Amino acid sequence: MSAPVPVVDDDLVARLRADLTAADFTVTGTLQVLGPLASGALAREQSLPARRVASASSTPAATLIRLFTLGDPVDVAEVDRALPTLRLAGAIALGLVTEEGDGVVARFDIRPYASDDRHWWVASDLAEVATGSPVREDHVLGIGGASTTLAQWTIRRPVAKALDLGTGCGVQALHLGHHADHIVVTDLSERALAFARFNAALNECAWDVRSGSMLEPVAGERFDLVVSNPPFVITPRSGEVPLFEYRDGGAAGDSVVAGLVRSVGEHLEPGGVAQLLGNWEVPRGSTWTERVGSWLEGAGVDAWVVQREVQDPAEYAETWSRDGGHHAGTADFDAMYAAWLDDFASRDIEAIGFGVITLHRPATDREPFVDLMDERGPVPAAMGDVVQVGLEARTWLAEHSDDEVLDRAWKGTPDVTEERHTLPGASDPSVIVARQGGGLGRVIRLTTVTAAYLSVADGELTPRQGRRSDRGDPRSRPSRDRARGRRVRPGRCQGRPPRGTDGLTTAPRHPAGASQRTHRRVDPPALPAKVS
Repeated sequence: MSAPVPVVDDDLVARLRADLTAADFTVTGTLQVLGPLASGALAREQSLPARRVASASSTPAATLIRLFTLGDPVDVAEVDRALPTLRLAGAIALGLVTEEGDGVVARFDIRPYASDDRHWWVASDLAEVATGSPVREDHVLGIGGASTTLAQWTIRRPVAKALDLGTGCGVQALHLGHHADHIVVTDLSERALAFARFNAALNECAWDVRSGSMLEPVAGERFDLVVSNPPFVITPRSGEVPLFEYRDGGAAGDSVVAGLVRSVGEHLEPGGVAQLLGNWEVPRGSTWTERVGSWLEGAGVDAWVVQREVQDPAEYAETWSRDGGHHAGTADFDAMYAAWLDDFASRDIEAIGFGVITLHRPATDREPFVDLMDERGPVPAAMGDVVQVGLEARTWLAEHSDDEVLDRAWKGTPDVTEERHTLPGASDPSVIVARQGGGLGRVIRLTTVTAAYLSVADGELTPRQGRRSDRGDPRSRPSRDRARGRRVRPGRCQGRPPRGTDGLTTAPRHPAGASQRTHRRVDPPALPAKVS
């Protein structure tokens, strides 16, 4: 028997929207009802504090939290007060609730969602925190960690046509509505598409909703932007693990993500971008860069892949055995755990990586670039601008020669500090690094040459001129800092870093007391774009 889905009735949906607005059923409004303690606990899937707070309040927002978020029974009179224009009859007609005895219970989760100055409501299946039991295999996820991660990393430049591949309930499409003229959403799950249609109606969005697997529904079409939170979870095919539609793509290993990386470039306009999340397996004796790099051979796209997390097979099995509402120590959990371990062992997998994949179709006839980075540290909540600038920087480097790099005047960014490691008694530092304050928080080891140039990167002096200046060549102009007798301080190039200076290294560890570290703020003038 198929699970229910919400019904789209334009008049009733408009009434629901008006009632949710009047109740201040927003991210801010619910936080005001619950407070930080209960809200934080609920984010960790602990409902008791929220239930205690919401039950003590008679506001419409509190009633809606109890009904649609916590899954608690609510009196008929309370529903009518919280939804005064839709009322209980309208909520039943939309398929959102049902009567059980003297109370009303929700059939779906509806919760507020926001980004910057935009706010929405997202309908999905009730989570296990509300039902108290594992979810169905056709469960439609709501707002989760993966969907918010992708949204945070997506480039938000204006585009004519965008694709949300594997849309689920439509979270990515909501974000796309701010900067895409035409939005196509696809999914293989008919239940997911039903929720996407409902969420589009509830939030007054116009999406082209299509059914089908991966790129099949858009055969022959091209887009300026493709975003995808695909079913990337590596799932054993032995039968012990539920094949949840939201996470399982129907293939063994990391084939789903590999296939998407290899084929999505055909659906990008020149200059178009695809961004997706993914897992990749690392066989024993290999590296993640070899694995992901093999997917990109012949793909015809630039690639910038940032690995954000690495797990061993046991850690991965524990993470996904818990997913869907299963608990450690139960027979089902142990059976799934063992199935994952056996599956990885059958392919001699020693690690599983997770990261953000950004692909770009070159606008000119050139060799694509590939940049595979392992950056697992904390990053800002909004990474889209960082990704856009970093992609522009890498594209510029791919389209220009070394001589053009050396003959361009660069400026440093103001968010970089310099670290110098000096052994006691030494007059010169043994290590100099530049540390990025924003973006990926990168750390780059500097040579004396790069440190010298970065210290005078003021938008007037080129690297070639800077090198001549260091050698006392009269053809170079003196930098303003040197003319003033100011001490040279290394910085970080902004916009497009010179070739050979974009490699990463961590500062070496010295025994306690064996080094002195000096932090200096790099404060050259700002440039047109920031480096990532």
